[in-house]
Amino acid sequence: MRILLLSDIHSNLEALDACLAAAPAHDLVINLGDTVGYGANPNEVIARVRSLGRIFVRGNHDKAVSGLMDLEDFNPIAGIATLWTREHLTPENLEWLRSLPQGPVRLDELPEVQFVHGSALDEDEYLVSIRDAIEPLVTDSVPITFFGHTHLQGGFVLQGEVSESYRPGYRTVGQPESSDWPLRPNRHYLINPGSVGQPRDGDWRAAFATFDSEARIVTFSRVPYNLSVAQQKINAANLPQRLATRLATGR
Repeated sequence: MRILLLSDIHSNLEALDACLAAAPAHDLVINLGDTVGYGANPNEVIARVRSLGRIFVRGNHDKAVSGLMDLEDFNPIAGIATLWTREHLTPENLEWLRSLPQGPVRLDELPEVQFVHGSALDEDEYLVSIRDAIEPLVTDSVPITFFGHTHLQGGFVLQGEVSESYRPGYRTVGQPESSDWPLRPNRHYLINPGSVGQPRDGDWRAAFATFDSEARIVTFSRVPYNLSVAQQKINAANLPQRLATRLATGR
């Protein structure tokens, strides 16, 4: 089975369209959360991802927009974007966000894989460093976990008592590129496809990944998108200007 993994789209329709146009043939699409927040096209993005498939986990922005968590842990800019999104969503889309399942989500046909937003231990946990990843790597019995939330493409691997972090290597910051990560047996993996709509690793390009479950290969991808249009929409919506400017730096 070939799975297209999308995460942290954050209402960025231009970035999502670029990822879908670049994605190779796949059998299934799985969304790892934070479909909304920050960007100016929440309704359009929800419509697009709902048309792609049925497998989702909720993210913290999805919860906040739909009223399932308060904004005390959000910075002021994220809070403003959350309230704006809540006001502009259709009632149907607001209810759809509210009904999204908490991770981990598992599929019968892939018993060794699970899908979460933060981690399997805490849906809002940030797995940024190898220190963050140790506990879920050691304690979780599921060998492969796909997660989002951090907007950092790559992952972590545990073999025996040795743990390592992994980041795909790219040659440019302006062209479409991909990088393969073969998964070895007898190891535990935490794998982040990166953020479609709000990368934070210094690379402005939209990020996604595919997983070939038979070959056990994760392919990370980065693609340029119509950045200026996404920025113009944010400014036209009177969202905080910082949400537009940071798209260009990938921070």
